[in-house]
Amino acid sequence: MKRYLLLIFVCVLFSVFSFTSLANDTIAQADALFDKGGVDNILESIPLYAKAAEANPDSYEANWKCARANREYADHALEGEYEGWKDICKEYGKKGMEYAEKAKELEPEKIEGHYYFGLSAGTYSDGVSILKALTEGLKGSTEDAFYKAYDIDKMYDIGGPMLAIGRFWHQLPFPMKNKKRAEKYFAEHHKYFPDDPEGLVYYAELLIDSRKKKEAIPLLEKAIAGDEPYYSKWAKRLLEDL
Repeated sequence: MKRYLLLIFVCVLFSVFSFTSLANDTIAQADALFDKGGVDNILESIPLYAKAAEANPDSYEANWKCARANREYADHALEGEYEGWKDICKEYGKKGMEYAEKAKELEPEKIEGHYYFGLSAGTYSDGVSILKALTEGLKGSTEDAFYKAYDIDKMYDIGGPMLAIGRFWHQLPFPMKNKKRAEKYFAEHHKYFPDDPEGLVYYAELLIDSRKKKEAIPLLEKAIAGDEPYYSKWAKRLLEDL
């Protein structure tokens, strides 16, 4: 009987080791694709991350990286205005939230699960509309995720948590919109990352909305001269409308 139980224990241990090893190898393959950049490579990495998460559901790394890849692909679709980009944002934003939620549950003290949950929720909102996302109860969970990420490491991903909170408060519809709160976080982000094109455009858009057009102009001019075409074009449109 003891030998039988020992055999079962060895088999279970071997099985766990095999699945963990498979997951790690698959994550490495997915990382190689994701790190190459480009929408095709990112899209190709998603099923590999999903496979790794399926092989080892308790892998924090597999889950948060799968969330990141889903959100990144959807973001490319939005910025590139791909055909059906709203449907892509809806589908991949939702998947991103699911994997990020799992990551949050696995290791709540780490930033990635919280951060990519919030970003994925924002992407999902781009696909279905902010109002629909609000009716689904996403405001509280998104807000909590971004503030948790901020508390853990506000400098993560070029100050992403600061930028995300600012954008969150600016994009909410009245009466939930809070321009003063948004400006606080945009200003903080700008202090640390004054040349970031995305931050420049978001901050300038808020300033324009707050009737501070003169303060917005130099930010827009810097964004136009930046190296990110999507935000450069956005900045040009805002400047032309002033």
